Amino acid sequence: MRASKTPHSLPAPPMTVDADFTIEPIAAFEDNYLWLLARGEQAAIVDPGDAAPVLRRLRSRGMELVAILVTHHHGDHVGGVAALAQATGARVYGPRGEDIPARDVALDDGDRIEVLGATMHVLAVPGHTRGHIAYYAPQLRALFCGDTLFAAGCGRLFEGTPEQMTASLRRLAALPADTRVYCAHEYTAANLRFALTVEPGNAALQRRSLACAALRERGEPTVPSTICEELATNPFLRCDEPEVRRAAQARAGRALPDTAAVFAALREWKNAF
Repeated sequence: MRASKTPHSLPAPPMTVDADFTIEPIAAFEDNYLWLLARGEQAAIVDPGDAAPVLRRLRSRGMELVAILVTHHHGDHVGGVAALAQATGARVYGPRGEDIPARDVALDDGDRIEVLGATMHVLAVPGHTRGHIAYYAPQLRALFCGDTLFAAGCGRLFEGTPEQMTASLRRLAALPADTRVYCAHEYTAANLRFALTVEPGNAALQRRSLACAALRERGEPTVPSTICEELATNPFLRCDEPEVRRAAQARAGRALPDTAAVFAALREWKNAF
């Protein structure tokens, strides 16, 4: 388990999303966000790659951790799971198709679980890893998507295919427009620089870049975003837009026959950006 480095953002105030239900980021490593859900004196944590900052937050707030939600098996998402489960007795949820430490409940696409009184819909979103899942809470208008969808970007394809990732992103893009996207990394500034290279004429993207720069100047998180914002500015959700397709084809030096091919060209471009 890696130790957390100096936090990459200042503490954000809890965001009230439903009565006394709050969601707040815990900064870890160089750019991870561990999302803390709290209701009353109970809490849940999403993708705790490091136990230490979570335990500090729980102690400072006098809260009991009752659930640990995992999206995929990478170490910066699961490194603190076993220690947290041992220290708190929290129940661990994670994808059935991946090796998740201390997992109590194996989840499949279409499952539903109750977390602090909110219903979480389990969505299979393979691509970044083969068994990656996301948690969608309609009551909270919240999506916890790990490394599948980022603010203005998406995860690398370590185990899946462009076709799988395209389908996964399309599935997330179909959620209600006001759904807040709680991704797991502070990659927004770099993602926006790439997006502007792909689609420099996008006015919404230009405005988002300025807003992002202002937030980072103050040391504030740039997430969550919303599905609406991602549809307007995220090139990986805009593969069918003419300007995005033209840019991908120019980069690839060939015609790209379908959305998955455009996505693959964009992803390869971003990998080298």
